[in-house]
Amino acid sequence: MELKRVVVTGLGAITPLGNTIDTFWDNLVKGVSGAAPITRFDATHFKTKFACEVKDYNPADYFDRKEVRKMDLFAQYAMVAAEQAVRDAGIDPQTIDQDMAGVIWGAGIGGIITFLDETRSFVKNNEVPRFNPFFIPKMISDIAAGHISMKYGLRGPNYGTVSACASASHAIASAFDLIRLGKANIFITGGSEAAINEAGVGGFNAMQAISTRNDDPATASRPFDKDRDGFVMGEGAGALVLEEYEHAVKRGATIYCEMVGAGMTADAYHLTAPHPDGLGAQKVMENALKDGNLKPEDVDYINVHGTSTPLGDIAEPLAIQKVFGDHAYKLNISSTKSMTGHLLGAAGAVEAIASILALKNSIVPPTINLFEVDPQIDAKLNLTPNKAQERNIKVAMSNTFGFGGHNACVVFKALN
Repeated sequence: MELKRVVVTGLGAITPLGNTIDTFWDNLVKGVSGAAPITRFDATHFKTKFACEVKDYNPADYFDRKEVRKMDLFAQYAMVAAEQAVRDAGIDPQTIDQDMAGVIWGAGIGGIITFLDETRSFVKNNEVPRFNPFFIPKMISDIAAGHISMKYGLRGPNYGTVSACASASHAIASAFDLIRLGKANIFITGGSEAAINEAGVGGFNAMQAISTRNDDPATASRPFDKDRDGFVMGEGAGALVLEEYEHAVKRGATIYCEMVGAGMTADAYHLTAPHPDGLGAQKVMENALKDGNLKPEDVDYINVHGTSTPLGDIAEPLAIQKVFGDHAYKLNISSTKSMTGHLLGAAGAVEAIASILALKNSIVPPTINLFEVDPQIDAKLNLTPNKAQERNIKVAMSNTFGFGGHNACVVFKALN
């Protein structure tokens, strides 16, 4: 069976660096940090008092009051990003085959804000167990995909992916595969997360996973730096429209690039720590290259997982060197989490978008806050420190890894 070609025709994003694609990209290239003191709740007594929040967001700008009551913040972000992507792709849902258009959407946690609010309400009034009738449909992680499909009448494959921080990349990879197999012509895919609340921050604090650099939030996300002390929580959403190539050409769509490969593996090692030798990361990149019929030397840029955690930032560069050999020194490598923070289940989508825009604009966004490279990381690797670098990019790769040992890698190529 000959696999169909898949292209990217639309992008949308709401992030700590901006609520549109253009603003997000502009700030990414400039090396702007999205970290600031938490405004969502009183973090006075928390070990971490800052995060990368979405700024200047008012749900009333996008939804009526009834819609807001039915949607957790993570689903609102999904809808906003999806709308941008649909408009960017120039899709009129009424003019496409809606039975061949679907939604696959990732979220690592889902409606944690709703869950905490409802639990608090119950504890406060526990003599009478009254729950909001929208409690469950607001909370469940798959509901964002449902909302998007209902808005646009898309009746093709529809589901959610949940694999911690790899969730959005798994969603993109799944949509890619289903189009290649001819099971759909168009997918809205990506991921969203909104976990900056007491439970989210407190839970990651208890794990000692997030930075406590409260005196200087803007430099707290320090991928590959010797003084990194954990990731910075982010939130938001990224949406991509993936489309079968001939279908896109026929309707006159503007094409960003081609998606050519995807890989998925498991570390099978530890609940939260990566394999120390980067074996899962190594294999997922090898699988993605094989899937895209690419050689290691074809790749120009890798948007790495690079969370600013002590163990992960060692294992991933090691895996890159195993996969790419001497070509590893010719790559541009960067972690945009240094600016956006870690968007958890949305990370893969936002970072795929960053990779696509890097390819399109011939600019590699930097790894900011890289003051001194960890001595355990090969100093000859080009980690794109602190300043964007111009480069003609023909192939860009994006890695995302999640708690539970979930690894995903997606690869994009300039259209021939």
